[in-house]
Order: sequence, then C-alpha cells, then structure tokens
Amino acid sequence: MRSISSLRQSIYQSVWRWHFYAGIIFAPFLIILAFSGSVYLFKPQIEGYLYKDMLTVREVGTTPMAPESIVAKIVKGYPGTTVSSITMESDVKSTYKLSVTSDGVSRTMYVDPYTGHALGGMDSSKTFSAFFKKMHSELVIGGTFANRLVELAACWAVILILTGLFLWWPKSKGAIWGTVLPRLSKPGSRLFWRDLHAVPAFWLSLLILAIILSGLPWSGILGNQIDKLANATNTNAPPFAYSFGAKPESVTVAKDIAEDLPWAAENVPVPASVAGGYVTLSLDDIANIADDQQVIKPYTITNPFGENGVFTVSTAHSKPGHSATLHIDQYSGAVLTDVRFEDFGILAKLITYGIAFHEGRLFGIANQLLGVVACLGLILISVSSYIMWRKRKPTGKLGAPPKPKNPKITVGVLIIMLVCGAVMPLVGLSILIVLVLDFFVLRRIKALRHWF
Repeated sequence: MRSISSLRQSIYQSVWRWHFYAGIIFAPFLIILAFSGSVYLFKPQIEGYLYKDMLTVREVGTTPMAPESIVAKIVKGYPGTTVSSITMESDVKSTYKLSVTSDGVSRTMYVDPYTGHALGGMDSSKTFSAFFKKMHSELVIGGTFANRLVELAACWAVILILTGLFLWWPKSKGAIWGTVLPRLSKPGSRLFWRDLHAVPAFWLSLLILAIILSGLPWSGILGNQIDKLANATNTNAPPFAYSFGAKPESVTVAKDIAEDLPWAAENVPVPASVAGGYVTLSLDDIANIADDQQVIKPYTITNPFGENGVFTVSTAHSKPGHSATLHIDQYSGAVLTDVRFEDFGILAKLITYGIAFHEGRLFGIANQLLGVVACLGLILISVSSYIMWRKRKPTGKLGAPPKPKNPKITVGVLIIMLVCGAVMPLVGLSILIVLVLDFFVLRRIKALRHWF
C-alpha cells in the first residue's frame, strides 16, 4: 500500500514539475493572447463604431450600382488607382470594400454602393482590429519567430490544461471544496489563490481547450501538418472540382491571389484561363455568374492576374454552410473550380466550424460572450498561478516542485511528453532544448543547480 502511495506521489511530482515550468514560461504569453483575443472578438462592433462613417452608407438607395460601374467611377475619380478586388455586402446599409493600389501603396477603400462615391480609405494593416490581430498572432513585433512563439505557447497551453486536470483530480470522492468550489474564507492566502487558479481552470478547461484547438489550424508549423493530414485522409476540401479540363499543374494556390477564403480552400490550386483572343468578362458578368451559382453575399470578387489568370469569387461566410470558393475563366465565364462547404471532408467541416467559433461569429453575441468568459478566465488562471507561486517561493530559489524520488517515473512522464511533442512539433523541439540545457548546463553549474 505504501509503495502504491509512493508511486502516486512520484507521478504527481513529475507532472507537477512539467506543469510548473510550462506555466512560469508561457503564462505571460497566454495573458497577451487572451487579452488580444477578447478584444478581437468584438471587431464588428468596435470597428463599426470607430469607422462608422466609412462602413455605413449615409442614405440607403433603391438599387446598388453594378460593380463594374463602381470600379470605373473610382478609377476615374482617383487617377493611377488599380482595383484588385471588390467585396459586395449583403447588408443594405453597408459600403462595398475595394482593395486598391495607388502609387505602389495598397489600401482599402470604402464606397457607397448606391452613388459610387468613396467614403474613405485606410491602410488595412493599421486598423484597430489589425493591431490586435497582430498582437494575437505575432505579439505585435511581427515576423516568423514571433508567430512560432505564439504557436509554441498555444501548444503548451494544451499540455498545461491536461496536466492541470491531472493535478486537480480530487484525491477523495467527497472533495468539493478546492475542486469544484473555491475556498474563499481567507482572502489573500495561498489557499485562496490556489483555488482561484484550480477551480476556474476546471470549469473552463473544455471551453479554453476548444478555443485553443480551433486556432491551431492557422499556425505555421502545426497548421501545415493539419492541412497535410486532412489532404492525406481526404477529409479536407476535394482537391479539384472542375467543370472541364485536367488537373492543373499550377504552383499557385488560392490564398496567394485572393482574400476572404474558407480555411479548407486556401491551398486549392488555381487553374488557368484558356486564352484565345476573347475579351475579358466584366465584374458585372462575374457577379451574375456568382448569383446564378447561388453564392451567398457577402462575397469578394478578385480580378485575374495576367492573361491566364482567373476571377475568384470567395466568401468565408459567418455561417459556415454558406462558404464558397469559385475560380472563373476570365474569357469564357466557365466555372473552373467550385468548392462549397458541403464538399468539405469531415475534418475540414469541423475546422471551419471551429474557426467561426474561435472568431466569435458562429452564433452571434452569445459566441462572443462565451469567448470573453474563456479569455478572462485564462487571465485569472495565469495571474493567480503567479501570485500562488510567489507566496510559496523560497528566497533565493525558483520554488519548483521537488524532483520525484523514483527516476523511472521521471523517464515515463518524459516519454509521454515526447509523444505530445511528436504531435506538436514545436513542443517536441522545446523539450529537446530543455533536455540539452539540463544535461550540459544546469547540472554542471552549481549556482544554477541550486536555483532549479
């Protein structure tokens, strides 16, 4: 009986050490992600207020102008401007969004669809929501390293949740206080902060886990692995859905030429228009084709690039079932690619719903509020863990949980962590770095050995 108790204690200590170190390192990043994510959830309301004069028409007309006429009016009114895409909204009070280039500078222009007058323009990378999106995905500083750091923190957050649930698991069946209800009778005590850490973490664990997992398909390393898995198992969008012609050999994929794409269609290869002396179709023609194909607004029409380019009609609709991606021959109007939500495989459908949930647009304001609860809960969990650690930390030491006395348990838990690392490559890489540092640095320097 004593050996079983000792075994359990060794497992607990080993898991606790991993949980402790991961929390100390990644809690600050998780606070940043939770804060920026909670703000970004309310992008429609915030930007609707900040940029109301540009996003809302001053007077609703009877019939919107044709897209070709709108673009022609903008090009004439702003010489030297090139329009690459136009987004046609479903809300009669909303302006149309044009992606334009003028003097080598890319901007977003907002146009009244009833008059064709531009109500304003701005650099879309410098908007309020763009700032928080960059904070959420690249910690504001930007670049690949920051993006990978965010992915690493998100992956370790998954491990923190799983190890935290193991540590939380009540040792006795009747344990309610400190497991499902917090003990708040002694404010400021370590027990008080421990319960503010563990109890909310338990109640919010599945919600936070769902939000983290639904964001990972966007990540640079694991996201590519998920895409490859979906393609290999035929659970993504179908590779091709062509009206005619053989599989294209194009190295260009949809995300290289168009915006507003569903996740499952981002890497669909782009076909080529069949050039043959024909006249390029107008935006009006493409809009009519989109309507005939029952593409639900809002959708974006992206102009073709070069004589072999195609028109792209795309929408990552707030209602996932309305998502669509069409590539249309610029001369004949033939629909070369047509990928809809119903064409997606099971994994792609789950990811599409997950992304909509992650962004707070799956079921309206309730989705946004649920996301805020998760974000605020994650901040509370992170802050309370720091305070709890400071209250138990001895002077001159890190205050890490003691190493388990049974080395076999340490190795066993390490193997489990490496399995997690095999699933999440950046986690695996970080574990290997820690092992190298531990073996070649921490064990060989007395001061560091004393500290850790």
